[in-house]
Amino acid sequence: MAVMLTVLPASADLLLEQAAGRYVIEPGRSTLGFSVSQVGGGGIRGVFKSFGGSFIIDGRDISRSKVELTVDPASVDTGAERVDAFIRGKAVFDAERRPPVTFRTTKVTRTGDETAHLDGILNARGIDKPASFDIRLVERNGSRITFQVKGTVRRAPYDMQIGYPIYSNKVEFDMVFTGRRR
Repeated sequence: MAVMLTVLPASADLLLEQAAGRYVIEPGRSTLGFSVSQVGGGGIRGVFKSFGGSFIIDGRDISRSKVELTVDPASVDTGAERVDAFIRGKAVFDAERRPPVTFRTTKVTRTGDETAHLDGILNARGIDKPASFDIRLVERNGSRITFQVKGTVRRAPYDMQIGYPIYSNKVEFDMVFTGRRR
């Protein structure tokens, strides 16, 4: 077995070992974007401006890596105050009465040299449901590491199906998270 380990190519395992550690998400260097399509084109695009979290990269066993994210739904920004107020309101997030949105990994699966698949529990409006995201390493620079994260979440399981079928039941997330090693 030791001979096999010495002849393995120094590819992603080395990269992950070098990136191993605990990181805090830096909101000022990160974006949490989303979009909901609309019948006939268009739809809603926006970002959440207030979020935070951390991740742990286990370079020796990627499956033991972890991600935790907390999002303040009241920080939604679509560029249209009326739309923002509606999304914050009772029909969607009910941000005044409900807890923040959270995501915690339950499983991390490596899918390529610089990619992985995250399975976890997403809590929105106080409702826990499974959710999945794909991540891709974008950059590693000193004590910082950046990932692009993409995924689709259905609104209906969280009792947010208002506007369906004119607005899609699917929310597409395209996020970039930069973490600083702590």
